[in-house]
Amino acid sequence: MDASLRPAFLPAPTDASRALRPVNAAFHIRDELPRDALARDALLDRSFGLERFAKTCERLREGRVPAEDLCFVATVGSTIVGTLRFWHVAAGGRAALLLGPLAVDASHRATGLGRALVEHGLARAGNLGHASVMLVGDAPYYGRFGFTRTPVKDLVLPGPMNLDRFLGIELVPGALQGAAGRVLATGEREGSRRRASFRLAA
Repeated sequence: MDASLRPAFLPAPTDASRALRPVNAAFHIRDELPRDALARDALLDRSFGLERFAKTCERLREGRVPAEDLCFVATVGSTIVGTLRFWHVAAGGRAALLLGPLAVDASHRATGLGRALVEHGLARAGNLGHASVMLVGDAPYYGRFGFTRTPVKDLVLPGPMNLDRFLGIELVPGALQGAAGRVLATGEREGSRRRASFRLAA
């Protein structure tokens, strides 16, 4: 099986909410590919509008490359109906991931697709050895996956935010214990891989 199509599972989930659930046969989750860029951005525009570029979390994403092997799309046939990405950040000096944006096309909301994307992403992050994840989102929705205020209560994002929506989860117990201060972007800068390849070729 193509590695990009394999489901991800945590080796030993400590919280039942993190275990992957069966994915609705109507959609399929796979790794994002370069050819998905236009459809993904169109979905984000439909879901959030251009206001998405003004969000505080965007300050941690702009000009950065998303985390490797942690970008996903959900498809129905050849149509992209969902997207989820993760990004590298430092949380009070601790390596962590930022989840988002998560978007599901209006035609497939309330089908379990958003939940499947988040569970798939958290499971893959755990398999890859990442210790913690944070996000800005609706607490009742993300609480079902184990996200709470506690792991990030002493952390600050680079811009205005509703503290009730700033949440975190420890994939490794204690990963964010004592973490305090400003959250910083640490992802590779866009274009750096291309420039490195050019130097090697030269």
